[in-house]
Amino acid sequence: MAAPERKFKFSFDRQALKTSFLYTPRSLKLAWKSSPSISLSIGLLTLLSAALPVSIAYIGKLIIDNIVAKSHDQTVLWVLLELFVIALQALVQRSLFLLRSLLGARLGADVNIMILEKAVTLELSHFEDAEFYDKLTRARREASSRPLSMVTDTLQLLQNVLTLSSYVALLFAFSGWAVLGLVLAALPATAVEMRYSRAAFRLRNWRSADTRRLNYLEYVLANDEHVKEVKVLGLGPKLLARYKNLTEQFYNEDKDLAVKRSVWAYLLSLLATATFYVCYLIMAIEAAEGNLSLGNLTLYVMAFRQGQQAFQSSLTAIGGMYEHNLYMSNLFAFLGIETMREKAPPAIVEPRREQGIRFINVGFRYPGRDAWALKDINLYIPAGKSLALVGHNGAGKTTFIKLLCGLYTPTEGSILLDGRDLRDWDAEILLHRIGVIFQDFNQYHFTLRENVGLGSVDHLDDESRVRRAVDRVGADEILKGMNQGLETMLGRWFSDGVDLSGGQWQKVALARAFVREEADILILDEPTAALDAEAEQRIFERFQILAKGRTTILISHRFPTVRIADHIVVIEGGRLVEEGNHESLVEANGRYAELFTLQAKGYL
Repeated sequence: MAAPERKFKFSFDRQALKTSFLYTPRSLKLAWKSSPSISLSIGLLTLLSAALPVSIAYIGKLIIDNIVAKSHDQTVLWVLLELFVIALQALVQRSLFLLRSLLGARLGADVNIMILEKAVTLELSHFEDAEFYDKLTRARREASSRPLSMVTDTLQLLQNVLTLSSYVALLFAFSGWAVLGLVLAALPATAVEMRYSRAAFRLRNWRSADTRRLNYLEYVLANDEHVKEVKVLGLGPKLLARYKNLTEQFYNEDKDLAVKRSVWAYLLSLLATATFYVCYLIMAIEAAEGNLSLGNLTLYVMAFRQGQQAFQSSLTAIGGMYEHNLYMSNLFAFLGIETMREKAPPAIVEPRREQGIRFINVGFRYPGRDAWALKDINLYIPAGKSLALVGHNGAGKTTFIKLLCGLYTPTEGSILLDGRDLRDWDAEILLHRIGVIFQDFNQYHFTLRENVGLGSVDHLDDESRVRRAVDRVGADEILKGMNQGLETMLGRWFSDGVDLSGGQWQKVALARAFVREEADILILDEPTAALDAEAEQRIFERFQILAKGRTTILISHRFPTVRIADHIVVIEGGRLVEEGNHESLVEANGRYAELFTLQAKGYL
């Protein structure tokens, strides 16, 4: 489907200009925090760089005057001094280039780290929101370059203003009208540059979603997780055509904006050039009539030319800062996303603190949706007991688990652990008490030891603990087939990586859950879906032994697995419709009995 054509109106107002520079101090602070020594060095060299062009211009005047006066010794002296100053200027410029490169590398890394640090503090609901991904895309898009560009343009502005001030002082000695012409001739081009900068910013922001779509198509077409299906179903040409359409759309939009920007910039630059030559002509006539020495003519022409360039550079730097501020607003908007959870009123519990998990009138609704994913859930799971959740796909079982893990905050009601609301628990302490494996578990392209050990990061290098977890879930047979043992790289993304079957990956994920030996709550969301019946039976025989004394919560569609639980809950449409043990639910002849009978028929 073709994307709607985007039309741009180039609006510009003083309020937008004023507010767009609010992020300059914060950007400079980022640079200082990344490297105070480099930032200070760049600042000092910038000041020195501002003084050198005026010095060279004035020395040039003295050279001309001494040539006219036939003062050979003085001429040689001033030429040598000019050579020294020019060499110094080259050294300063090269040093600034080096320091900016170093600061750029340091600052780019630090800003990306800041973005990722922010990302790990956000809740799961953020990552399930398309608008959030647009903000993330905008923040990351130019995070490595814009902060440095902001610093560079700010210092460039300072340098040009200082240089320009010196030139203006020289030109006032000739004519105040020349100074006025210098200023006025550069304004129109700068105004247009800033308007087009804003247009470019709006364009890139509006197509954030399309940029993510483009990246996703590239990922699908060039990733080992999708290549089999793409080839077998012949999806390559279709998806590639979509990719080409998006890239062509981006190119046409960028081309249209770039051409208009360049044409206007060229036309208005002619105005500045014409102004220079009018002043040049006046100076030349003055010199021809003897009212201006040759040295002063050289000085004023150079001052006007260089002053005009310095003023234009100053306005260009302001335009650049304006544009960079627009993009930096994306970064700071992302970093400013609220992450603090609102504290719910404390739930009323018995005076004697209970041990276990209690859901009190819990309801949850995904942001931006009207339908309830869960509603009116009231349930108590005593410590050390096992609970099985039963229901069709989409009934709300996994949402239930994510709420319990603290990944979501209930829209209404409270979840208590040992009598305390989950929102009152320290997040790190809470997560240390929970061992979980989700149905869509991650397949990390790390070593086998890391794939298992990541279940308890504090014990990532504890080989004996990792081996115990591997043995407990029957994954030792996988380990035996690895040439480098626990240090074998899994997956095909990196050299010497070993790919695993779906069932083998699931055993690795199970071991990851069991490596968290301190956890007294084990949550298994369809943990054996990719295993055969024999392997599943072995897993749950071990599971029953390992789970003794722990609270366990299990989601499974296989009733031989479900029936071992102490308590079974049936969820339909986000509501708890039945609960009890296997025998009582079968006798009740309700929804559970219906599902059990349907599955049993499949084995007849």
